[in-house]
Amino acid sequence: MHLSLLQPIIDRPGPWASVYAEVPHTTEDAAKQCELSADAAARQLAEQGADRATCDAVREALAGVRADGDGTALSGHAVFATDGEVVLDAPLSGRPARSFATWSPLPRITPWAEAAADDTRCLVVYVDREGADFALHSDQGARDAGTVDGLDWPIHRTSTADWSERHFQTAVENTWDQNAGEIAEAAQRVFASCGAKVMLLAGDPRERRTVHEKLPEQLRAVTYETDHGGRAAGSESTALERDIAQVRAAYERDHVADVLDRFRAGAGVGGTDPAYAATGVPALVEAAREHRIDTLIITPGGADAGREVWVGPGADQLAVRNSELQYLGETNPSAARADDALLRSAAANGADAVVVRDPAEAPTGGLGALLRWSTPTQHE
Repeated sequence: MHLSLLQPIIDRPGPWASVYAEVPHTTEDAAKQCELSADAAARQLAEQGADRATCDAVREALAGVRADGDGTALSGHAVFATDGEVVLDAPLSGRPARSFATWSPLPRITPWAEAAADDTRCLVVYVDREGADFALHSDQGARDAGTVDGLDWPIHRTSTADWSERHFQTAVENTWDQNAGEIAEAAQRVFASCGAKVMLLAGDPRERRTVHEKLPEQLRAVTYETDHGGRAAGSESTALERDIAQVRAAYERDHVADVLDRFRAGAGVGGTDPAYAATGVPALVEAAREHRIDTLIITPGGADAGREVWVGPGADQLAVRNSELQYLGETNPSAARADDALLRSAAANGADAVVVRDPAEAPTGGLGALLRWSTPTQHE
């Protein structure tokens, strides 16, 4: 999950207006529906004590939202605002679980995480003998992610067996190999910078296989190939779109399963090292304060998700008890939900997060974490 998208709202003090709204699709009365939804959200915020400037900013943002295309298009929106300004305006994949507007000390970011959980970014690399084009695919569609061009001569072999032609063909093979190496290096750079979690190679089988083999081992593990599509104009197809969707879904499914396996190994009876997994709000809060959370596990509707914790303006300022936070230096703590406070801390400290939708697979209480390291007392 791309928690980096939450950076604009992580360390900014509140209180916050958080609004989740369904976006009406293109219909004759879509504009009117947007206005009514925007007015309703602003009214709910005002009733909860939000200042007029923030209410007006939210109303303006929601009134201008439109959904393009048919019923499969994006149809939800999350808006986070404070001090008269919309700080983050984020489209959602599909309709939100429920539409609501709330005014609270922390932004209500857990519903955003639930909606974003399946939005695995896939870098598609369209390969041929001369180079490659890159495109980043997500629930927001596809966007150009760059191009790399290698040598353009010699790239075509001849069919003769003359010794001089064999020399030329060797040069062709060398050109192909060099271009594949340049494509692999560029793919590694783009993958690291664009936030992708999985990569798909499209194009001629020989070229994409050579590129695949030249990738570093860690990237090869999340790279797949498809027989559909290519670099030539007009080569896009519904089959390629299906392959992209399957690769994205498979990665997210496997990633969640891997996190849960590691969590059970650490947290269960007889686990390999119980010091590297945590469950229960007190243990999670302590780990968050010490930046020990590597991957936060959240289950929608879990019993611990809405448990009250105490927070200050900083992402590291959270505690189970009011007095504890005051002891740590925050003189005016506020009550907040445990899931939002922990997710804010995870985002601030570069941690990952996964959403487990099956309560039977989830940690007790619906919240858990894989830890970066244990405390010294846990090893004693």
